[in-house]
Amino acid sequence: FAAQRHVLTYMEDAVSQLLENREDISQYGIARFFTEYFNSVRQGTHILFREFSFVQATPHNRASFLHTFWRCFRTVGKNGGKARDLLTAQEYHCLLQLLCPDFPMELTQKAARIVLMDDAMDCLMSFSDFLFAFQIQFYYSEFLESVAAIYQDLLAGKNPNTVIVPTSSSGQHRQRQPPNDCNPLEGVETSLFYQCLESLCDRSKYSCPPSALVKEMLSSVQRMTFYGFLMALAKDQGINRALGALPDKGDLFLDPAMDEELEKLVVQVSGLSVSGPASSSADTANLPVRNSPRINSPWKPLHHRRKMDAESEGSNEETDSSEN
Repeated sequence: FAAQRHVLTYMEDAVSQLLENREDISQYGIARFFTEYFNSVRQGTHILFREFSFVQATPHNRASFLHTFWRCFRTVGKNGGKARDLLTAQEYHCLLQLLCPDFPMELTQKAARIVLMDDAMDCLMSFSDFLFAFQIQFYYSEFLESVAAIYQDLLAGKNPNTVIVPTSSSGQHRQRQPPNDCNPLEGVETSLFYQCLESLCDRSKYSCPPSALVKEMLSSVQRMTFYGFLMALAKDQGINRALGALPDKGDLFLDPAMDEELEKLVVQVSGLSVSGPASSSADTANLPVRNSPRINSPWKPLHHRRKMDAESEGSNEETDSSEN
């Protein structure tokens, strides 16, 4: 159970943060620190503003990051509840970096490629299209590495029983699309493709989509391309529900709990700024939308933020004195 839930990973991270922030934590007690840390793990807020190596370290961390990204930026996908805003891959990457500063651009580009196929990477994408493609690419990244290698072997006529299990999470399969001299509409035979995928899922130590859902998805066609397979994964609501990080596509822009909390914060902030100018009050009322995801964030980000603020103030003082 401990290995399955990656308990050791969280214990090591908790102890590391405890040692790093021992001066602050000594004021509250170790017991309270561990309670708050594991509460944040349970709530999924422990990944906020953390380094990418930690964000992608466990399946729970990945699902928590996906869920947090959706909750923070779901309003990007709607404008007045009607028209959906469109962004480029670079713009979506900037949003990802607001939650994880060192999030790699390569993963964002791979997710965008699922949506855009052969289109230019600077084309616009809807929030829902990017989000579900990003979910598949981010959560199942190691699985997709192996699928890309299997697909290329099948195109080349190599032994379909050879299953490649990834040995790292770095992701080196950049050339996913079949060569230009191959007709991308032909793809590979799905029955043979599924046999390889089933064997891969049985042997892989990384997260894989449910085999039964993959089989059902592939059974409807005779041949499939690699990007057709990725797009089918991204659109499959059964796989989305099995992963459990995002709501169904029809409910993507609904989050009553967050809306209720934001309304309370708006009322509180508006009450504090009644005496200010109207424009100032309007600007202030928008602040909870940006700050609310930071509630219950883990110790490390808060500690770093305090240090950065202190350093910033010191830097300003030195600048002022030098100017004088």
